[in-house]
Amino acid sequence: MAAAAEEGRAATKYVLITGGVVSGLGKGVTASSVGVVLKSCGIRVTCIKIDPYLNTDAGTMSPFEHGEVFVLDDGGEVDLDLGNYERFLDLTLTRENNITTGKIYQSVIEKERKGDYLGKTVQVVPHVTDEIKNWIQSVSSVPVDGQTRPADVCVIELGGTVGDIESMPFIEALRQLSFSLGKDNFCLIHVSLVPVLGVVGEQKTKPTQHSVRELRALGLTPDLLACRSAQPLIGSVKEKLSQFCHVPVENILDIHDVPNIWHVPLILRNQKVHEAIIKQLNLGRSSGPPELQDWTQMAESYDNLSNSVKIALVGKYTNLTDSYLSVVKALLHSSVACSLKPSIQWVAASDLEDAAAISAPDAHAKAWETLKGSSCILIPGGFGDRGIAGMILAAKYARENKVPYLGICLGMQISVIEMSRNVLGLGDADSEEFNTDTPDRVVMYMPEVSKTHMGNTMRLGCRRTFFRKPDCVTSKLYGSPPHIDERHRHRYEVNPSFVPMLEKAGLQFVGCDESGNRMEIVELQDHPFYIGVQYHPEFKSRPRRPSPPFTGLILAATEHMRKLTNINGGAGASDSE
Repeated sequence: MAAAAEEGRAATKYVLITGGVVSGLGKGVTASSVGVVLKSCGIRVTCIKIDPYLNTDAGTMSPFEHGEVFVLDDGGEVDLDLGNYERFLDLTLTRENNITTGKIYQSVIEKERKGDYLGKTVQVVPHVTDEIKNWIQSVSSVPVDGQTRPADVCVIELGGTVGDIESMPFIEALRQLSFSLGKDNFCLIHVSLVPVLGVVGEQKTKPTQHSVRELRALGLTPDLLACRSAQPLIGSVKEKLSQFCHVPVENILDIHDVPNIWHVPLILRNQKVHEAIIKQLNLGRSSGPPELQDWTQMAESYDNLSNSVKIALVGKYTNLTDSYLSVVKALLHSSVACSLKPSIQWVAASDLEDAAAISAPDAHAKAWETLKGSSCILIPGGFGDRGIAGMILAAKYARENKVPYLGICLGMQISVIEMSRNVLGLGDADSEEFNTDTPDRVVMYMPEVSKTHMGNTMRLGCRRTFFRKPDCVTSKLYGSPPHIDERHRHRYEVNPSFVPMLEKAGLQFVGCDESGNRMEIVELQDHPFYIGVQYHPEFKSRPRRPSPPFTGLILAATEHMRKLTNINGGAGASDSE
């Protein structure tokens, strides 16, 4: 029985991605790209992201702090890198694929309270490290690609940088795991920085040398080095790194800056990363040559696009674009499908407000100039009342001027508030989120949601939406199915008491949940494209399967651009940049 269990654990092999020198080097893209190359060789892949912070998940973290919160089918609120994994590898991950220190300690403490440790003193080693190893091996055995047996390889990304104090239990657990599994089942890729100092003008290897030395001191030795640099590494730099880091020259990967991240799997393929990993993990019998023709075409077609479409993204967190990473990717997927490059015009919602005309007149003027110069307007999700007045003005401008509009989650609620105030004449119309005392509560708190706890208390994950009007625009974008399944993340919903009034005024609620009372999709009559969705379609967008609402927005923007061109007699015929 023990031998069988050991054999079952060794069935899935591991590729660990660590990072050194600085954070933000692109470990997530590297992990995703390694997965793409392995998958193109016929190797089945799953992924795990380890985040050393004490939060149990990313749900309560500010977008300014950590970028967007990515939502999975099972309702897990996870790190944005899991979005990279899903988009690159076309997987459907679970909340268990994101391991945090908070989750590990919570599990250990629960076991201690139940007496599972039989009175022993609970310590980081072995109890916490054992919990980490068990979690990794348990999660890696769960297939996430629709098949029934475990994946061949699990790509693990360890967040942060080597040497961070909060990463130490994970480093130790991974050291133990690599030792117990053996070299045939464990491959370590260390991502590091090779900077160029402006004064000297040469690529410097010392930061990477120190990073690898720190990693080796902790008991882990890299099998491959992935060197991030602005320009391709020169030969002498690779030789120096090989000598001082004890990594063969052919295993030193050069990940230099590229026109778009779809090129990263291709440059890894060109450097034969698959051969090094397959050799290390003894996977030769289950693999073939990489088949990346479709991926190559996708990357190169984007580079060759000349025309672009200007999209005004009106949001709260525009100072950190990672706050809207999945929205940006969904716009990219849909634009490329329409043979266009997305030109996202970032508009801070607060700059559109009337108050900004007094406090920051230049920013106010620029924001409105940007909004009016765009071919479509998108208002994404968000929380809190900052910038709401500006969003309402943007939605009003789109409605009155027939500019294509897509509102996501909060953006849909904004369209309802704007219509209630400016068409129905309900001057106090508001969301309960922003004004608990308003008599016209057109957006209300969902009755089943907790008002005292923030974490994991929203309506989360994949939910079904039924079309109330099968001939609506949104239904046609999806291919006219009776229902769709999309991911949600919200606490507030449209008050059903106001739906008849709003529909009479022209705002049609064309989609709802299974109860028929929770509104999911709105469309404005007599408008070329004005859609709001309560769900987040960006989370399911894929490079080869763009999200239908985003595709509809880009198509409508293209038509709007064409009409403006005809009206202006050919002026501004292209948004090409």
